[in-house]
Amino acid sequence: MQAASGRFVSFAYGALCHISKLVIAVLITTGVARAETVTVAALGDSLTAGYGLAQGEGFVPQLQAWLQGQGADVTVMNAGVSGDTTAGGLSRVDWTLTPDVDAMIVTLGGNDYLRGIDPAVSRANLDGVLAAGQEAGVEMLLVGLKAGTNYGLDYKIEFDAIYTDLAAKYDVPLYAGFFDGLRAVAGMQEGMAEFMQADGIHPNKDGVAVIVAAIGPTVLDLVEAVD
Repeated sequence: MQAASGRFVSFAYGALCHISKLVIAVLITTGVARAETVTVAALGDSLTAGYGLAQGEGFVPQLQAWLQGQGADVTVMNAGVSGDTTAGGLSRVDWTLTPDVDAMIVTLGGNDYLRGIDPAVSRANLDGVLAAGQEAGVEMLLVGLKAGTNYGLDYKIEFDAIYTDLAAKYDVPLYAGFFDGLRAVAGMQEGMAEFMQADGIHPNKDGVAVIVAAIGPTVLDLVEAVD
């Protein structure tokens, strides 16, 4: 009876050790998975692409450097195409969302507005982009845009509502406007000139730095939301 009892204790101890090793292995594996670099795809137009700027001066490289400076292990992928509309973004989103992409920043609509595209068309395209991101299971951040009244007040109201409505529909954070941080620093419109390129549309290197400092904390939250 004592021998049988001893064998049982030995068996139980061995089983416990085996289970403990499995638990440790799982914890180690989980820890490694969480320590992997987060990849963020920045889907957008010339503002994302870094139009008119030298390598390293555009939005994507400056954003990545800012995030890494905050201790984030992150790679920001430039999926910006100059001149792109929401239709272009929709046509590219599926192959942008490769299996290694964990999150996506969507900055589209500026060229739609400049061309006076029907807001209903822009809405449908952006809806498709966010639906693709949801299907891929990535965290998302939508960057909004406030239209002017040059196409009339009705156009502005309909266009502005695209972003708030879709952010609510897909339950994603909305950053009100790409240039909001820059406007806050520059103050009056006259103060914007020192932060802009000669075309008055695209930010220069210093302007991008201000934009990144403003949007950076929101993107950091996006990175930290990745499981």
